[in-house]
Parts: sequence; structure tokens; C-alpha cells
Amino acid sequence: MDTALLGLVAGSGWASGINLYGVVALLSILGRTGVADVPESLTRTDILVVALGMFALEFVADKIPWFDSVWDTVHTVIRPLGAAALGAVLSGDAGSVSQALAATGSGGLAFAAHAAKATSRLAINSSPEPASNIGASLVEDGLVAVVVWFAVTNPLLALALVLVLLVAGTAVVVALFGAARRGLAARRERRRRRRTGAPG
Repeated sequence: MDTALLGLVAGSGWASGINLYGVVALLSILGRTGVADVPESLTRTDILVVALGMFALEFVADKIPWFDSVWDTVHTVIRPLGAAALGAVLSGDAGSVSQALAATGSGGLAFAAHAAKATSRLAINSSPEPASNIGASLVEDGLVAVVVWFAVTNPLLALALVLVLLVAGTAVVVALFGAARRGLAARRERRRRRRTGAPG
């Protein structure tokens, strides 16, 4: 697999874990305008219309506190599988080893990005105001656009960016799980003290 294809698959795979429909719509538009060299199947009008419709739906759903987490839960399977299918389509060479690797890698990157997104959104939803959800969603949408743009125009930069985002996302997930574990431990300790009458 050459560098250009690797960057395209990695960038679109990671971005699909954040917003699969946005990635498909962007690739379709960039392909139709000649900016990106993508398979013709992605530039079909029906694909673009469906992708834009689902993107519009997700654009709204992703900004509603707690509903965004329900949406993320539903997409725990959809995003990685969609990214794997997208990776296979982008790689061409049906039945080849490179296509299988592209599909697996793209799906894996999407799952990692999705895990970071879903976990951080659960933390954000503990805040009573909706502004943080809207802000986080807009940042994510912008990040998807940037990663896809670099994936088609500068694959090496896209690879570097995906690596940085992957490390950052993993760090966020680990930190949030650690905080949740400490919070649960503190809650259990408070309950124990109430039952035993210990000061605290």
C-alpha cells in the first residue's frame, strides 16, 4: 500500500470514528469536484444525498445533552464497520491482502476514535449546561473536515495527525476511566462510613 493510499485510509478511518456520514459526504464532494481521487462509487448522487441527510441528522443529535451519548452507543458498531467498508472501497484491489489490511486498519482506527469521543461525551454530559456539548461537537466536526482534507491533499501529514490524535484520544480515555474509578471508590467509601458511623 503506497503512502498516499495509507494516509487516505488512515485519515478517513479515524475521522469516521467521529462522524462517518460527514467523512463519506466530504469524500463524495471532493471526488465529484476533482479535488480527491476516490472510487467512482463514492461520488454517486444517491450516496452523497444519503450521506448528507445522515450528516444533517447527526449534526443535530450530536449537540443534544445525553441524546448524543445514546446516538454514540447506537454507532459503536456502525462507525467501525462503516469505516472498514470505506477502507476496503478506497483501497480497491478486491480480494487482495492490502484491501483486507485497509479495511481492518480503518475499522480499528474508527473504533479508537469512537471510544475517545463517546467517553469524553459521557464526561461532558455530567455538566448541567448544553454549551459544552455544542462546543465539543463543533470542534469534532471541524477536526473531521481537517483530517479528511489532509488525507486527500497531504497523506503524510494526515498520518502524523492521526497518530497524534490516536495518542491524545487514548490518553483521554485512560484519564476519564481513572477519574471514574476514583469517583466510584470515593462514593463506596462514603457509604461505608455512613453505615459504620465513622467520621468523614
